[in-house]
Amino acid sequence: MWMLLLASVYLNGVNIDGLRGQKFEKCKAVRIDDRGDVYLDCPGYQVEQPAAAAAPSVPAPLIPSAVAAAMSKRYWLVSEEKDSASAQYDVDVFVNARFIRKIKAGEPQVVLEITKYLRPGTNKVLFAATKRPGERKSASPASFLKLVVGEGDAGGNTVTIDNPLIESKRTAAETDNVNEEFTIQGS
Repeated sequence: MWMLLLASVYLNGVNIDGLRGQKFEKCKAVRIDDRGDVYLDCPGYQVEQPAAAAAPSVPAPLIPSAVAAAMSKRYWLVSEEKDSASAQYDVDVFVNARFIRKIKAGEPQVVLEITKYLRPGTNKVLFAATKRPGERKSASPASFLKLVVGEGDAGGNTVTIDNPLIESKRTAAETDNVNEEFTIQGS
């Protein structure tokens, strides 16, 4: 007599057995328990059961959260740097588990409106900073790459952030890869 044990896969505590054709990058940890179940700890990713879920014994397919309503404010991501090439950090930016763009050490200032990626209510923003491999160019905390997310407006060739909501800074003094997840309220 053969006994077949089926393992399950969980993403941030949610069963994703029915999910296919996905790639998860920047996961913090992967754990396999005694039963063989796989637990993925991946900040910045979120899955939800559809409203009309299947019977409880059968996993329902998972779908990403839908962006429903229009926003009344404008939201911006702005980079600031001082010799950021020496800081040697590249940062992947995710909004509500969706990859937005990579901000690379040494590139010109980034000013990006991110309103279309947000929804009214709670939103998750993840900065996944990766230290570039190779010989360190500097160990000075004065060399940095800083990212700011905030409410603001554009006029002419300028963007003014009236209400900064998130600030993240990586310096050349740091050596570790860092994932920072923030929650902001969109309106």
